[in-house]
Amino acid sequence: MSITSNTNLIEIIKAFPEFGKYIGYRPITDGHINDTYVIKYETENGECLQYLLQRINVNVFKKPVELMENVCGVTSFLREKIEKEGGDPTRETLTVYPAKDGKNYVMADDGGCWRMYNYVDDTYSINELTSPDDFRSAALSFGNFQNQLADYPIETLHETIPNFHNTPSRFKDFLEALDKNASGRKDAAKPEIDFVLEREKDCSVITDLLNCGDLPLKVTHNDTKLNNVLFDKKTNKGICVVDLDTVMPGSSLYDFGDSIRFGANTAAEDETDLSKVTLSLEYFKAYVEGYLETAGPSLTENEIKYLPFAAKLLTFECGIRFLGDFINGDVYFKVDYPEHNLIRARTQFKLVEDIEAKYNEMVNIVDEAKAKILG
Repeated sequence: MSITSNTNLIEIIKAFPEFGKYIGYRPITDGHINDTYVIKYETENGECLQYLLQRINVNVFKKPVELMENVCGVTSFLREKIEKEGGDPTRETLTVYPAKDGKNYVMADDGGCWRMYNYVDDTYSINELTSPDDFRSAALSFGNFQNQLADYPIETLHETIPNFHNTPSRFKDFLEALDKNASGRKDAAKPEIDFVLEREKDCSVITDLLNCGDLPLKVTHNDTKLNNVLFDKKTNKGICVVDLDTVMPGSSLYDFGDSIRFGANTAAEDETDLSKVTLSLEYFKAYVEGYLETAGPSLTENEIKYLPFAAKLLTFECGIRFLGDFINGDVYFKVDYPEHNLIRARTQFKLVEDIEAKYNEMVNIVDEAKAKILG
């Protein structure tokens, strides 16, 4: 179904099934990529039903049809698993509602791509960690997501963002940024540049293991931030992993490593006082234990062995991206001031250094958790 570029939101809504009498909508402003609205309907018996209408950002996701094939495939697979396990698929995974023409999306003439999801009532998300228990709860959810999709037919998934966590490719992009020096800022980042160049050999460790078959290719979420888990208001347990736009083939280590980078850092991503930037071993332990409890049965020996390294690599990769964008002139990440991306890179690299210093302790934590949980 084609919708003209000047179509208002009501006409978009009409392209999807009617779940009762339409009574209004409200925007959700938390997201940074897609435009999201809660659409409300009233049934004949007076019940209020809510659904999520979302406009995919096609500037970021340039293959929305392939993206939706991934999302529909994964959510359908999860629904079957959840039903077999006696769970509630209406709350434990997303449901995609087809448009009136049968497609799982609606394309507008302006290139916009719209979709409709279920709205999971009586849930909340967490944007900032205040306790290791919350981090462990997130680990249980992301680990369960990984475990349920361990036997997913990986060959059916599209790579919607090529080389998303291909660290050697990110390093190559960084070298190109250095060569062009589009912003003229290269000289202002010499210590950070040297930091990256000294660790080039780390970049290919996981990709080499994938290529030679020593790590399995699996479904990866690729955006395992805390706020991508919905928590049940009654039980305070994580019940649903959301934001599946970056679901692609990859290594489970990518998801684990990025979770640690985001959640076990004791400082903000753009903290200027680097003395505040450390890896919390308490939070690392909480996440490892939660993750192994749910994902452990489907993980290989190498996937478990390289968990500490994954934390280092994904932090390093993120720092490379920030630094490369600083040298390119801030063309990818939004910045609040000229040195913002450089500050972000310094924060990531300080965290890498702390991970290196605590690496043996991290290995011991993984080994102890493995022995306790998996035997």
